[in-house]
Amino acid sequence: MKRSIELWQLMGFAVTSLGGTILHFLYDWLGGALWIAPFSGVNESTWEHMKLLFWPMLIYAVVQSVHFRDRADFWCIKLKGILLGISLIPILFYTYNGVIGRSPDWINIAIFFIAAAITYICETRLFRKEATSCKSPKRAIAVLCLIALAFAVFTFQTPKLGLFQDPLTGTYGL
Repeated sequence: MKRSIELWQLMGFAVTSLGGTILHFLYDWLGGALWIAPFSGVNESTWEHMKLLFWPMLIYAVVQSVHFRDRADFWCIKLKGILLGISLIPILFYTYNGVIGRSPDWINIAIFFIAAAITYICETRLFRKEATSCKSPKRAIAVLCLIALAFAVFTFQTPKLGLFQDPLTGTYGL
């Protein structure tokens, strides 16, 4: 089972990396189609980059949940992992920018992959434990649904906060 966990997590990292990379460009590739906007990056803001990690991880978790249906703590582990990943992106980005003062594109790209890698490593460690405390898997799923809703809503009704501002254009959302 441990080997299986590691393989599933490695595949998750690959799916998330590839999926996030595709989602970064998909909105533009589809000519600004509004139906893809809640899932794809619509600008270069930190928030939109968090979205690029969230959606592939969530979709992969749904697929993975079929294999891990015996684990009562599955959705709690996934919630912890996704929260870690989407938190690491702004933490790493703003820390790096605060220290250096600028952020080359290759660093921004690396931040995405580093956040994904750390996330899947931490999840793997949690899965290796016999059981983690999980009071309510349904609550974990509800929180993931709320995060998904926030990504969708804030794509169209974007708060005027730095996290949501495109550093290239100074605009927010669409």
